[in-house]
Amino acid sequence: MHVSLPLFLVVFTWVLLTIALGLKFYEWSRRREMSAMLRTAAEDPMSGGSQLLRKVAAKPPQLEVWLEHLALLAKTKKLIQQAGVDWTPGGLLLTMAGGAVGAVVLSLLLPALFVWTGTSAVLAVFLASLPFLYLRRKSRRRLAAFEEQFPEALDFLARSMRAGHAFTISLHMASEDLPDPLGLEFRTLFNEQNLGAPLDTALYNLADRVPLLDVRFFVSAVILQKQTGGNLGEILTRLGQIIRGRFQLKGQVKAASAHARITALVLTILPAATAVLMMMAAPTYLQSMVDDPDGRKLIAGAIVGQIVGQVLIRRIIRVKF
Repeated sequence: MHVSLPLFLVVFTWVLLTIALGLKFYEWSRRREMSAMLRTAAEDPMSGGSQLLRKVAAKPPQLEVWLEHLALLAKTKKLIQQAGVDWTPGGLLLTMAGGAVGAVVLSLLLPALFVWTGTSAVLAVFLASLPFLYLRRKSRRRLAAFEEQFPEALDFLARSMRAGHAFTISLHMASEDLPDPLGLEFRTLFNEQNLGAPLDTALYNLADRVPLLDVRFFVSAVILQKQTGGNLGEILTRLGQIIRGRFQLKGQVKAASAHARITALVLTILPAATAVLMMMAAPTYLQSMVDDPDGRKLIAGAIVGQIVGQVLIRRIIRVKF
């Protein structure tokens, strides 16, 4: 009896703690879901739409106030939102400034590596631009993933509506079943209209968050069907077929321009690789050009020419769809 009673108390306490923690976790998850829905609906809609909720928050940081005065806050927020990261405009600017300060500190600690004038400035600009370039790359990859998933989502919506579901119910089902980033954007669209925003405004916000031509077609098709009537399922099916055709054409263009892209890469890397190999084989060979003022101008002109040539080649071989 003395052995079983403590064991019973331990088990009973453990069960009570498990139930309490489970209920606490359930309440936390519900609050988090509701906060996400409110945060989604509180975003500023496009011009012409009605604002669902007005965000009441503390005074924004002074850094973001300056960005707003410079008309950079909205663009920075949109880039961060498209990249799908949990950053703030002020945090991005501070990170860029930290990269520039790090380059200056590195040039002071290792002066032997920064004997050329302007090397530390170039490194500072490079390190400061890395967070912005990371956001640009992540935004492009996220939009590409969304565009790749979009035809499947349109087929899902069309099948769901053929089965008798309403458009909003089909939208909710797609947001739950499809992976991110498309599932997240559809979930945001459903939350906005579910909390009282007009469907037109929620669709316009989707087109603003995801600046793709296919999304604009989708928004226009849904709004026109709402105003004039028609078989929306058939419209979405045909739109999905058109998007798949564009993907097929894009693949053919990439295959045809592969030679030009490889040529551009070789022409860009070859001069720099040749200079590095010459410096390794004969370190004093290019030293006279570096020491001479006209030689330094020629080196700077060669670098600028390489950059301009790379940009021009990329613009020539790039085909927009």
